Amino acid sequence: MAFRSRSLFGESPYPSSSQTGVSLGLLLLRLMVGIIMMGHGTQKLFGWFDGPGLDGTAKFFTLSGYPAGKAMAVVAALSETLGGAGLFLGLLTPLAAAAVLGTMINALGVTWGAFFLPKGVEFTLLLAVSATALALTGPGEYAVDHFLPGLRTHRLVYGVAAIALAVVLGAVFLLIRD
Repeated sequence: MAFRSRSLFGESPYPSSSQTGVSLGLLLLRLMVGIIMMGHGTQKLFGWFDGPGLDGTAKFFTLSGYPAGKAMAVVAALSETLGGAGLFLGLLTPLAAAAVLGTMINALGVTWGAFFLPKGVEFTLLLAVSATALALTGPGEYAVDHFLPGLRTHRLVYGVAAIALAVVLGAVFLLIRD
């Protein structure tokens, strides 16, 4: 027989092209989500890109009912900046995705209302789902994780554990709001 697919019983007859396409797709997703999250985080942290900086972000958190607005601003800014950087690089990808997801859970909790922009949650929800997808799939071959022992092969359990961590911590932070 000239053509035999062994995808159900072993390796695919075309592993490199299929894996390359998946890895390139994951790279594009990681880069975009990472850049967006780093941008939002540095707006909060340093006031870059016309952002409010820590003081303005702390006021927002206080007005949103969070105790210790300044501390919450630092947590959110670092989660977005470092989580975004981790996704961008593909470094500790499930943990970076968890940082982004936890922050987006809180953003959804604070801004929930209309679905479509400009006052809707569609963009925030897209970032949350993208981070969840990256936690589950792993970073692909074009990532720093691919070169680290222990992280070289993505394990679904890491992604599921990261998502659980993000959901629990995100819920805890939402529950401490007034």
